Amino acid sequence: MRRTALLVTVTALVAGALVWPAARQADAAPVTFAHPGVTVSRSQLDFARTQVNAGAQPWKAAYDQMMASKYADLNRVPKPRATVECGSYSNPNYGCTDEREDAMAAYTDALAWYITRDDRYAKKSIALMDAWSAVIKEHTNSNAPLQTGWAGSSWPKAAELIKYTYTGTWANSGRFATMLRTVYLPEVINGSNSNGNWELSMMEAAVGISVFLEDRTSYDKAIAKFRTRTAAYVYLSSDGALPKTVPSQNLDTTAKIVNYWQGQSTFVTGLTQETCRDFTHTGYGISAISHIAETSRIQGEDLYGTDVGERLRQALGFQSKYQLGEAVPSWLCGGSLTLGLGPVTETGYNALHNRLGIAMTNTQKLTEQNRPSGSNNLFVAWETLTDGDNPN
Repeated sequence: MRRTALLVTVTALVAGALVWPAARQADAAPVTFAHPGVTVSRSQLDFARTQVNAGAQPWKAAYDQMMASKYADLNRVPKPRATVECGSYSNPNYGCTDEREDAMAAYTDALAWYITRDDRYAKKSIALMDAWSAVIKEHTNSNAPLQTGWAGSSWPKAAELIKYTYTGTWANSGRFATMLRTVYLPEVINGSNSNGNWELSMMEAAVGISVFLEDRTSYDKAIAKFRTRTAAYVYLSSDGALPKTVPSQNLDTTAKIVNYWQGQSTFVTGLTQETCRDFTHTGYGISAISHIAETSRIQGEDLYGTDVGERLRQALGFQSKYQLGEAVPSWLCGGSLTLGLGPVTETGYNALHNRLGIAMTNTQKLTEQNRPSGSNNLFVAWETLTDGDNPN
């Protein structure tokens, strides 16, 4: 009996050893990173540029919206500081808004460069990145991880476009890379046990930074944390009676899980950990999931075909129907929701509906109703322009 059991165990271990490399490889960083490759690819940008130049909608309206925004202002004066201090709900706010908005402006200018080929925008993007890379040393106070995640999501998007598409020079690109490696990556790479949108935004920054730095080790670590957190952020009925959890949070009883899910004790497919908090924070989490999935796709691994894609689809659909005005049942968040999902549906909708052909009636209606989607002034910007009905 023992010999048989031992044989079964050894056989299983050998079989596991034979399949493990392939399973691990599916979640591994690419051998060669694709550039530009953080949330938008060259082919996606080319499509958007062609549509804008043809005056086609909704891309032209999205472009006009971007160019009229404060982020595309060529007279913008960067406001870098050595220490960015951000407390809870940005109190205190010493450089927090300035940093996020300068990073978003750098990305906006980089997009403007790509669409227009007017090198004034590329030079402005470079000036913003150079100003911060020359000065910043640290983020402090309670919101430091989240702040670093938000700003750190926009910086590599700008840097990728400038480094890999601008035909001029960027003399301080190495200093900017050092800033990302020493100031931003250490603050986000180990994740957070706060509400799920924190860690998802932090992993978005970590993945984007890893692509720009071509850091395969950090990329793999960030993707692994992202997949664990996504499974713990969006509930699917296949998860069982209770949502999945992040092991380090020690949510080992039903009471702890219900408390962490904002008091919600009835779990249905598409519900998120923060649905009963408010839709704005939920939108942050959904957006980060879509951004990481999109970056991963550009880098050669299609997470949309895994549970990540299914969780994203269900989260978008569930939140969209209530954002559109469906009556809230009494079992859901005590019968009351705080809406305000934000401009966060374009990327996931385009990937799942347009590319994969999945019907997403509520998400489609909300997405089209909100076009052109602008910016949330934190880390989401101009996704009707870059992702709207984009086949690439």
